[in-house]
Amino acid sequence: QVRLVESGGGLVQAGDSLRLSCAASGRTFPSYAMGWFRQAPGKEREFVATISWSGGSTLYEDSVKDRFTISRNNDKNTLYLQMNSLKPEDTAVYYCAVASSISRDQAKYNPWGQGTQVTVSS
Repeated sequence: QVRLVESGGGLVQAGDSLRLSCAASGRTFPSYAMGWFRQAPGKEREFVATISWSGGSTLYEDSVKDRFTISRNNDKNTLYLQMNSLKPEDTAVYYCAVASSISRDQAKYNPWGQGTQVTVSS
């Protein structure tokens, strides 16, 4: 069983940056993609970004693609999300998850981490 633990969330002001991390432990499997999703209060969980095993392929949600960067370090079993120029509408709980290949469809992801809160004040 793979266990995912997110960290790096916090309270920041609009325009600030944050870097989220997702550490994977336990039974790992080869060639898996990883993704970030987020859920704002009162809204459904939505796709943010995903990256292939090699890091050579990435996908982003349109509202973040010029501000966020997804990356991974397979030697450390860690996924990252660098978030720049944060906006109040980025406020949400951010989750990482694993899939067999990159996809925007959260149904293809399992397991999930417990989430980390990001709050952006205006």
